[in-house]
Amino acid sequence: MHAFQNDDDEIPLSKFESMLKTNSVYFFDSTEFEEIIIHYMNVGKMSLAKKALDLGLRQHPDSVALKLAFVEVLLYEDKINRAEELLIELEEIEPLNDQVFLHKASLLSKKDKHIDAILALNQALLYTEDEADVYSMIGMEYLYMEDFDTARLNFAKCLEVEFDDYSALYNVIYCFDMLDQHKEAIDYLLNYIEKDPYSEIAWHQLGRQYFMMDNFSEALSAFDYSILIDEYFIGAYLEKAKTLEELGRFEEAIANYQLTISLDDGTSFAYLRIANCYEQMGVTKQALKYYNITVKEDPLLDKGWLALTNLYVKNKNYQKALYFINKALLIDEDNSIYWMRYAEINLKLNFYEEATKGFQKCLDLEDYTLDIFIALADILQFIGDFDDAIAVLLRAKKLYEDFAEIEYRLAGLLILSQKENEGLALLKAALKIDYDYHHIIKELYPSVYDLEAVRVLIATS
Repeated sequence: MHAFQNDDDEIPLSKFESMLKTNSVYFFDSTEFEEIIIHYMNVGKMSLAKKALDLGLRQHPDSVALKLAFVEVLLYEDKINRAEELLIELEEIEPLNDQVFLHKASLLSKKDKHIDAILALNQALLYTEDEADVYSMIGMEYLYMEDFDTARLNFAKCLEVEFDDYSALYNVIYCFDMLDQHKEAIDYLLNYIEKDPYSEIAWHQLGRQYFMMDNFSEALSAFDYSILIDEYFIGAYLEKAKTLEELGRFEEAIANYQLTISLDDGTSFAYLRIANCYEQMGVTKQALKYYNITVKEDPLLDKGWLALTNLYVKNKNYQKALYFINKALLIDEDNSIYWMRYAEINLKLNFYEEATKGFQKCLDLEDYTLDIFIALADILQFIGDFDDAIAVLLRAKKLYEDFAEIEYRLAGLLILSQKENEGLALLKAALKIDYDYHHIIKELYPSVYDLEAVRVLIATS
């Protein structure tokens, strides 16, 4: 038999946890249960949230607030039908309860019925005391439908209700960004700053907009204002450093990246940018030092390994470059840019089979850039795999019709493969597309270029 206790002096959460440990049953009012359930849901402890909910509904079977919490749990567990049944009951009991409509909107949104969700949220607006939250939810529904203009208008309404709702401000600017309306975003932010000149967030966002419009001097001023208001604003220092990079002021950029490291634990991003600045300045030793710190700080940051790869390629140390591009590929083997680099490095090392593998991998990943087809065909031709080279070029021809780079190569390979008539016909077509490019025949297929039929065709075209 469980003891029944009541201790009003204990904090509800600790009292509830104490109850679980002692196997006792305490009494809580429905509001306390609601707070306990919300806490556990927020920290992801759903089993404890459900225990509190179960006990709460046993002690307060008629509590609408707890039934709404039950709906939230059901929605979290994707038990949509049961949640819908319960909401229909609750709407009949309390047709003027804003929370009923907010939960209904969440349910409809989960079912991708965003227009219906917005209708429910408009109903909630009639009864709610927290208009900003509801406008924000309406804005999110429009975002789901990619109606960025209407979404923005609703997020802007949040700011009319709560001027310092910075999540709404971020969302307004996000909508402008998605519409590529940077000039409009600047006007909006300038208007906002006029009302609140000490908003470091608004200045920071204004700087970002100027940066995206390549107006780096104005961006720099905006970030400086943001930092004047909040000298610990890491995001503003980072953006300022990026802007200084664009202006070629690398030493100042490094100083600002270093500031972010002193304000917080160093991030791999900051180390990577510092390394890049040193590389731009031609200080290879320091660049190398900071690239190494980057990958030590975050070994899974593939961009760090790629940067090291590129640095060694630049210095013609292809063995080390190969080592580092392999590191990047271990992290992201589905990145065609990395495979392209892998192929190019192997080509420099005369590892033709590996180079072929790299370019082929690019095509497998559906990177159909013309250069990839051409590079792969040229390697295959060089190692004598004429049939495979022809197959690659024929595949490219389906995507790139009447491209001289393809036509000349195909012509040369067909002639080399004893298909002279087909080859000459293609050569004739290639000469019409781009006559001057015929030098590629001499470079790649000198024996073909020396054929009389080929020389006559070139001379008479």
